[in-house]
Amino acid sequence: MQMNELLNRRTFLRTTGLGTAGLLANIGAAPIVAKVRTNNVGDFLEIALQATAFELPLLPGTWTRVWGYKGSVLYGDPASLQTIQGPPRNYPVRLSNRANLQAPPRPARPPYSYLGPIIKARRGQRVRINFTNNLPESTVMHWHGLHVAPEMDAHPSRLVTPGQTYIYEFDIANRAGTYWFHPHPDGSTGRQVYNGLAGLFIVSDEEEAAAGLPAGNYDIPLVIQDRIIDANNQFVYQTGGGQTGGMTGNDGFLGDRILVNGRPDFTLDVARRAYRLRLLNGSNSRVYKLGWDDGTPLTVIGTDGGLLEQTVQRSYVMLAPGERVELWADFSGRESGARMQLRSLQFTGAEMGMGGNQMLPNGAPFTVMNVRVVGRTGEPTSPPTQLSTINRYRMEDAVNRNAPRSFAVSMGGGMMGGGMRWLLNGRPYQEAEVATNEIVRLNTTEVWELINNSTGGMMGMSMVHPIHIHGLQFQVIARQIASQLTAGYETVRYGYVDEGWKDTVMLMPGERIRLLLRFEDFTGMYVYHCHNLEHEDAGMMRNYLVRV
Repeated sequence: MQMNELLNRRTFLRTTGLGTAGLLANIGAAPIVAKVRTNNVGDFLEIALQATAFELPLLPGTWTRVWGYKGSVLYGDPASLQTIQGPPRNYPVRLSNRANLQAPPRPARPPYSYLGPIIKARRGQRVRINFTNNLPESTVMHWHGLHVAPEMDAHPSRLVTPGQTYIYEFDIANRAGTYWFHPHPDGSTGRQVYNGLAGLFIVSDEEEAAAGLPAGNYDIPLVIQDRIIDANNQFVYQTGGGQTGGMTGNDGFLGDRILVNGRPDFTLDVARRAYRLRLLNGSNSRVYKLGWDDGTPLTVIGTDGGLLEQTVQRSYVMLAPGERVELWADFSGRESGARMQLRSLQFTGAEMGMGGNQMLPNGAPFTVMNVRVVGRTGEPTSPPTQLSTINRYRMEDAVNRNAPRSFAVSMGGGMMGGGMRWLLNGRPYQEAEVATNEIVRLNTTEVWELINNSTGGMMGMSMVHPIHIHGLQFQVIARQIASQLTAGYETVRYGYVDEGWKDTVMLMPGERIRLLLRFEDFTGMYVYHCHNLEHEDAGMMRNYLVRV
């Protein structure tokens, strides 16, 4: 079948509700007018993606009940959809409503992951994702870090109800980089992500290809999360805090067990050569201060929005929820059989309040994953001297350069009648509400100032707030800390990597950060929020409106 015949057939089936997605459920999105495409299959990628509940053998013994995304390529390169170091796509798992299904034999160390899949696309490519919600509750998909229209960007008002299908369709406008996707329903994002709903969205382009970075088996994604796992191998998402961990509405969930790529006690086997490591903090609330156990410096090549211009070295890197960092790691000088640990190092100044996890609090040191060197001697290599070119925004182009918009994190309410709650821009989230200072103009560049007023004076609250802005990438241009909080700040500040594009930024207690942003291509309503997911669910999220 020719490409144009295929597209015409799919357009008809989709609008009549009889297509691949329509056979499963009614279409949940308004009809989308497809762009004219060429006969080059590489210009178009179509994926069927569903959110569903299932069980898998995370640990020996009882299978773990999780939620996850299952996908298949309907049109395009089959390699555009990959697993995150898990079983083959056709490996049997037990659907939660079919628990009597004969289980496959369990290996001693099961390689399964609830995460994924990895979607791989190219800059300029058109992507259509037929998303079906097979969960028992409503959800919505957020393409974290991607520059897409508001109707494609998971505004909480665009819920996909159980059994319904929504078609997400957009052109990849972002530079090469490590992006991700996860649910974004108001009030239940934290629980849905905790149950397992998250995957990577990796974009490539010609500039990245020219850099000659490690690829294929030497390009490794690493999703870091924390969980509480009970004696029956089930995830525990507590809402009351206490000695066994959990969260309160004012804190955030902290687990006492670290998982990498959806697997506990993770060990990465590496050859004696250079690797590209893509790290995502997919935790609900935990902040990581990442460093090698032997003090080897980290060579950073990329952040949220893709490659830096040149590498930078850090003795450690801070990674707040939602943030990504890419590392060049050369193991060629290590002996075969050598072992290393990637650890989260101790830091202060970001402790939680009355709840939190007393067994593994934020800022405590622990091992994230083990690395084992195998194979023959490799040749040492150096990263490219030029990774990319970044066309930076200019302060003189900002329409409000003399009066930046200011958005503060604060607490409001009282101990009686509902208690204290987190606020953003002085307000809790309201689905359709936009304040005057949250309306911006299309095709303008602005300065925004983010302020963290949680300085430890109220109930001992002294918390990090990772702020994520939907629909765009920004540049960090300045940071300032309150003088009384410099001690804790000194334990984290040298781990910031602000040299590249960002969509999520870590805001320490008492810290002020200035950003340069540009609003282009799309009008409509987006959200910005704290990526401590429990804070987001409790109302620490606001709309911003782009208009002509």
